[in-house]
Amino acid sequence: MKKNSWFIVGLVLLFCSCHSTKIVKNTVQPELGHRSVHLLKIDGFQFKDLNKNNELDTYEDWRLPNEIRIKDLISKMTIEEKIGFMIISTTRLAGDYSFQQNAPKAEITSGFNEEDLIQNVNMFSHKPLPAPTMTAAGTTKGVLTYQLRHFIARANTSTKIMADWSNNLQALAETSRLGIPCIVASNPRNHITVDAAIGLSLGTTVFSKWPSELGLAAMRDLKLTREFAEIAAKEWTAVGLRKGYMYMADLATEPRWQRIEGTFGENADLAADMIREIVLGFQGKQLNKNSVAMTIKHFPGGGPQVEGQDPHFEWGKDQHYPGGMFNYHLKPFKAAIDAGTSSIMPYYAKPIGTAYEEVAFSYNKAIIDDLLRKKMGFKGIINSDTGPIDMMPWGVENLSILERYQKAIACGVDLFSGSADPALLLETVKKELVSESRINESITRLLSEKFELGLFENPYVNTDEAIKIVGNAEFKKKADLALRKSIVLLRNDSQILPISQKTKIYFETYYDNGKSKKPIAINKPNIQYSNLEFVDSKEAADVVLLWLIPNSGSLFSATGSPIELSLSKNKIDIVHVNEITQSKPTIAVINYTSPWIIDEIDNGNLKTVLATFGTTQEALLDIISGLFNPSGKMPFTTPVSTKAVLENQSDVPGYLKSKGYGLFQFGDGLSY
Repeated sequence: MKKNSWFIVGLVLLFCSCHSTKIVKNTVQPELGHRSVHLLKIDGFQFKDLNKNNELDTYEDWRLPNEIRIKDLISKMTIEEKIGFMIISTTRLAGDYSFQQNAPKAEITSGFNEEDLIQNVNMFSHKPLPAPTMTAAGTTKGVLTYQLRHFIARANTSTKIMADWSNNLQALAETSRLGIPCIVASNPRNHITVDAAIGLSLGTTVFSKWPSELGLAAMRDLKLTREFAEIAAKEWTAVGLRKGYMYMADLATEPRWQRIEGTFGENADLAADMIREIVLGFQGKQLNKNSVAMTIKHFPGGGPQVEGQDPHFEWGKDQHYPGGMFNYHLKPFKAAIDAGTSSIMPYYAKPIGTAYEEVAFSYNKAIIDDLLRKKMGFKGIINSDTGPIDMMPWGVENLSILERYQKAIACGVDLFSGSADPALLLETVKKELVSESRINESITRLLSEKFELGLFENPYVNTDEAIKIVGNAEFKKKADLALRKSIVLLRNDSQILPISQKTKIYFETYYDNGKSKKPIAINKPNIQYSNLEFVDSKEAADVVLLWLIPNSGSLFSATGSPIELSLSKNKIDIVHVNEITQSKPTIAVINYTSPWIIDEIDNGNLKTVLATFGTTQEALLDIISGLFNPSGKMPFTTPVSTKAVLENQSDVPGYLKSKGYGLFQFGDGLSY
């Protein structure tokens, strides 16, 4: 800050200390949410006495600029309060046993889970940890003893329980010495996904149900994408979720990477457009009391993993750029920065074969400080992914835990995810491996987010209003449109579609989740179509509608074995499929969570093909029946064969790969 700026700050602080009415011009009294603290009445306005001293402190005065309030609050915080503020960890509701092995079955309620969750094994790789780790603290202990204020909610529960719990959490924080409110983050809650694994996406919830991120990209409708984000923000804020651990700006350039379902596809320009609309929709042009603060991930782009293996695991820790396209993967992140994203999350991986140090990105000064902060101009929060300190310390395994904290903070990390116990980070500072002035830089960024979101004035939600808002009919109508617009017609060689005459349809879904005894479901939807009659067997049908939902298994069930994209390797019985396509005219629908290879069934009989990316039977049938004209476009290229995959360059998008690589190209999509 320039010298004259500090002079102005000093003058304002001087005025503030006297509570001068001269600083109050055209101010509007905000709504103050409180449970236990008293309200102070000064100059005709009300203020929360957060530190309970019966005086108006500078940080409590909502009339002042945030930077002044932050400076005052930091001066009042102990080092323990500051360090607790740099930790974000899982928080659990009563009856919520997220991440707990052999957990009892219980009903989730709006109370607190007061048990510490101590883990001896890596929750992702299931390998022993060098030392036991507290991944979740009992709620009261976490807030009042550890001074934690950043939390990740994992529970999938009702609107009322989520809203009531959020209010209970904020009421607890209000009783603390300084009354600093909490901020609660979540992974995506609005998408129909196959891999709804904890830590990735919650899948189907009480919130409005939209296509997967790939499906949003397939719509090619930026206006509807913005509307999605605005709607989801209303739902999230209604229940007290004010921080999103999302969305992924990574590019789907390596077809084997198992996190493609959460991306916006392979094209950097499309992904940049999507990320821009998502950030502006959730946050607005700047953070405000109606915003959800975004955490865009995983910088500098997690797509080009060696052989598609993921760096949650040691066997997937390497990221490379054989096609020399490192800068291509930065485009969506630049769009996020330009749109004002509040936070960015580096990935676990370490780059190999580049000019950068071969250490995980959270430890990589050239990536975080030089590239992201200085060259790309990011001013916000750097939030580590879950566990780089003690679970995935790729490239810095030889460093002690304290030295890892030291290196990561020196690179620019502000908020650490993975542990609920701040003891070792506190020790790092007390041993002067990190200066308190550097800690204050992070606290300033973290407090700025909270002040801009209006949490110091009112962190509470109205449960009755939340019940009316979440998943309401108006939101559902928009989501239903997106579900239809996300469907892609790839092939219609026999001109079966749209079905115009009265037709007998045998509708079969093939989905093997590894748990059900029968992967085949015969569908007879209770929906009236003038031109469709659903029958019980393919023999009785004129046309078969066959919806294949390949399943590679959860990311966290990976073993390090080669990742294959053929349908037969992803729980699809190709003998069964070929028997159907050879016996009846077939509409083949394939749900793409990865760029599946379909050469085992594409043998001359597959004349009608559609792609879905997380949608509903109703949406699909509206396309089939002709009630909705398909308009979706492929968000990535699908490889023609396993050989093409093995020869591919991981950082190069499919549409730029050599001729003969793709079966269905990026941008493919027909209409009637």
